[in-house]
Amino acid sequence: MIQCYSFAFRFPIVEPDSGHTKLQLSREGLEALERIETLVAVVAVIGPYRSGKSFLLNQLLSLSCYEGFGVGHMRDTKTKGIWVWGTPLKLTVDGIETSILYLDTEGFESVGKSNVYDDRIFALATIMSSVLIYNLPETIREADISRLSFAVELAEEFYGRCVGKDVAFEPAKLLWLIQRDFLQQKNVKKLFSFNWTSYSDDAASFFVVQVNQIRQSLAIMGDNSTAFSLPQPHLQRTKLCDLEDSDLEPAYVKKREKLKDLVASVTRPKIVQGKPLNGKEFVLFLEQILEALNKGEIPSTGSLVEVFNKGILEHCLKLYNERMGKLGLPISEQSLQQAHDESRLEAMEVFQNQHFGRHHAKQSVNKLDEDIQKTYQNFLLANDYRSSKLCEALYSRCEEKMDQLQVLRLPSMAKFNAGFLQCNQSFEMECIGPSKASYKQRMQKMLGKSRSLFIKDYNHRLFNWLVAFSLAMVVVGRFVIKFILLEIGAWIMFIFLETYTRMFWSAESLYYNPTWHFIVLTWETLVYSPILDLDRWAIPICLLLAIFVLYWRCCARKKRGAHMILPLYNHRNGTNRRSRSD
Repeated sequence: MIQCYSFAFRFPIVEPDSGHTKLQLSREGLEALERIETLVAVVAVIGPYRSGKSFLLNQLLSLSCYEGFGVGHMRDTKTKGIWVWGTPLKLTVDGIETSILYLDTEGFESVGKSNVYDDRIFALATIMSSVLIYNLPETIREADISRLSFAVELAEEFYGRCVGKDVAFEPAKLLWLIQRDFLQQKNVKKLFSFNWTSYSDDAASFFVVQVNQIRQSLAIMGDNSTAFSLPQPHLQRTKLCDLEDSDLEPAYVKKREKLKDLVASVTRPKIVQGKPLNGKEFVLFLEQILEALNKGEIPSTGSLVEVFNKGILEHCLKLYNERMGKLGLPISEQSLQQAHDESRLEAMEVFQNQHFGRHHAKQSVNKLDEDIQKTYQNFLLANDYRSSKLCEALYSRCEEKMDQLQVLRLPSMAKFNAGFLQCNQSFEMECIGPSKASYKQRMQKMLGKSRSLFIKDYNHRLFNWLVAFSLAMVVVGRFVIKFILLEIGAWIMFIFLETYTRMFWSAESLYYNPTWHFIVLTWETLVYSPILDLDRWAIPICLLLAIFVLYWRCCARKKRGAHMILPLYNHRNGTNRRSRSD
């Protein structure tokens, strides 16, 4: 169902610049389009200068020349750039209300314009339209087919693969409209098919090859194209604007109505990347197109693809950064490489699903891959830096730990080995990333040096401790607790240590004696165990023992009558000390 507004006007949406080579937007027209809240479809008419485009649009809109678009031979203001009819038709498409915009474009091959400008008008109309009416007077000429070469290249790049996900926007329905019925008794469909047939030339001249390439390229639009012919409306063409339908040729009026129905039947909302556009979205899309077309001196599909794909490239690169940013650096080089490969593959898949074009898009793919590689290098540097900081901290911690073990108050090989193993294990588990290999070598060298120094000093310090311990036990056994066996055992240990070293000239020879090994084993059992670390608790234990001895000595005087099992140093009250008991 089609409805019209009661008030209508026309206004430009794209105008030529001062040099008539590039295009610029008309904000007045765009603001009107932005107010359209429904979905939009665009019917654009293109064709040569003075081919009757404006008159055709008025006929499709059921307007006279005085009400609708200006007709060149009767008005001074002729179409410059692209104009839109300000009252869109309302068409219900698949149950959805759609606003149909009719566009009038500046004709080709007029005086004072460059071919580049014509190409921009052609390309812009081709991309932005839902239905593209190629208005041709009399018949299809070779020049008309050649002019489609740029549009065909756009079709290949932007919507060449209409099946699957590689669709930038749906192609416009191409309607070849031949007016004035000079078809030489040929059916328009046959003429259309004939002009699509490739030439055969044994010499395969450059011209023939070029023309055939255009025809082969047009095959991609074969299912999306149709042809229609209109007979001449009246012999006196300069008076067409003053004639009513009753004055026109009946055959023309009949076919004109069929043309209206055909246009309405093939019109669909403009869809970009699977999404139908409303007025505001269509204006944003138009701005993108115009920016691409005006880029550089000569418009190309490569420049169009680059602009369209710029946002997609940024999105894919952002997706790669977000996924890589979730990694908790530092990680191993293999894990980082795997994460890079997976993130790159995901970004490339998103680009392949969303990018515009097919051939020139390879440049965008290369650009995306190059940007990803640069970003990956930054992640490599960040991973290397954080790995270095982490491993350096672990190395310093272990180095400090080894220094502490070197100066134990009570030297213990078991405690040193436990600390040594803990450092090794913590470094192996926590130090990750590319710096691990170099820091692992430093770590092994440092641990080996610390171990050698500890072993070298261990026996000597243990020997001195045992000598001091034996003397201390002599004093304790004789004067503190007066325990004969303790004093005797201490004297035996002291004599053994002193005489052995004198007999064999050095203490080092003692360290290979089985007796010494037994002493070391006993010492290690007393000094360090997983339950009790005597080096840590030595001072508290000595204080407790001192308190216990003082308490025992004080209480022993009160309990003098008690029977002592062990022999002690005793004396009677009021008498001299006696000799030691047996």
